Amino acid sequence: MSTLEKSIVTDMALAPDGHLKIDWVQAHMPVLNRIREQFEKEQPFKGLKVTISLHLEAKTAYLAKVVKAGGAEVTITGSNPLSTQDDVCAALVEDGITVFAKYNPSPEEYKELLIKSLESKPDLIIDDGGDLVSILHSERTDLAVNVRGGAEETTTGILRLKAMEKEGKLAFPMVAVNDAFCKYLFDNRYGTGQSVWDGINRTTNLVVAGKTVVVVGYGWCGKGVAMRAKGLGANVIVTEIDAIKGVEAYMDGFAVMPMKEAAKLGDFFVTVTGNRDVIRGEHYEVMKDGAILSNAGHFDVEVNKPELAALSTTIRTVRRNIEEYQLKDGRKLYVLAEGRLVNLAAGDGHPAEIMDMTFALQAMSLKHVNEQYKALGQTVVNVPYVLDEQVARYKLESLGTSIDSLSDEQKLYLDSWAEH
Repeated sequence: MSTLEKSIVTDMALAPDGHLKIDWVQAHMPVLNRIREQFEKEQPFKGLKVTISLHLEAKTAYLAKVVKAGGAEVTITGSNPLSTQDDVCAALVEDGITVFAKYNPSPEEYKELLIKSLESKPDLIIDDGGDLVSILHSERTDLAVNVRGGAEETTTGILRLKAMEKEGKLAFPMVAVNDAFCKYLFDNRYGTGQSVWDGINRTTNLVVAGKTVVVVGYGWCGKGVAMRAKGLGANVIVTEIDAIKGVEAYMDGFAVMPMKEAAKLGDFFVTVTGNRDVIRGEHYEVMKDGAILSNAGHFDVEVNKPELAALSTTIRTVRRNIEEYQLKDGRKLYVLAEGRLVNLAAGDGHPAEIMDMTFALQAMSLKHVNEQYKALGQTVVNVPYVLDEQVARYKLESLGTSIDSLSDEQKLYLDSWAEH
């Protein structure tokens, strides 16, 4: 059966546009291109089945093609209902990859597409947010029979994996790609920082300069969002639950205060915590008329929409990806992209050059877990530092940049307690 016969996509006629998108990002992903050349020679996944669940847009599509170039039979699905791009899905089917994904499916359809992507009984998986792992450990354990292990993309997924590991329920090793240096230092900080504001700006068409932006959470993603907001001319407030991160935000030049106080001041709100209900009823009650709420965490639970709806008299879509909630006192609050990832649901996600490093880590981590899965056990595994550094070196080389190396005398000095 061909990939076209097996796949579920919206419209194959969209494929030409999808190919153009994939070709564009491929031209801007030199690290992944280099890994593809290695995979074509080494065939590390020959005879294996790989299922991928990531935000299904052009950069993800190219990762899938790189894994296929390594000999794998690849099946792919989305990891968020609003981030899937139908033209990219169609292009992948023409490239010999089985696709179960479409833009804006119902919750029931979305779950069914995830399950279908696993019905090949994969040997390896790449997950984003833990949906594949959750299904394989709950209602469809029969589909996990061949799984050797996999790699997880994001903070939310790693939190779920570590909870499973702690309870002794994780059935196979998963590499925590999000915790690698070349992921969080660049993807989370520079990728999220730029793509969040790309999504907000293209959706609202409003000025940021002079406005007050409240960034909820000051992890690496929050750092990036706050840095870019400042660059756009905003006054930035950070809310945190971690005292150390609070001090860090303060010393980075941002106001720091509890959410109940920040809620009174914000014009734009961006949540990046990975937790639920960080903006909720008590905050809506004191917000300015016209405040704009957005989320850059994985799941649509950070901005509590049910509580906002309960406080509202009318809800309507006033612009693509903007819902207006009119409160009983007449104030209007706006939610972008249904409270889902604003950078992907209302934009194209991180820049290609950033995802080049992240997806290089994904490809190399998948190869690593395939080679070492028996030794790794049923654990959450860090990306080996040698792979992390290799991706960084490939990146520097692609930029025409080099760095110094230690001399033998310098190595001896650093390794010896007696040297001074």
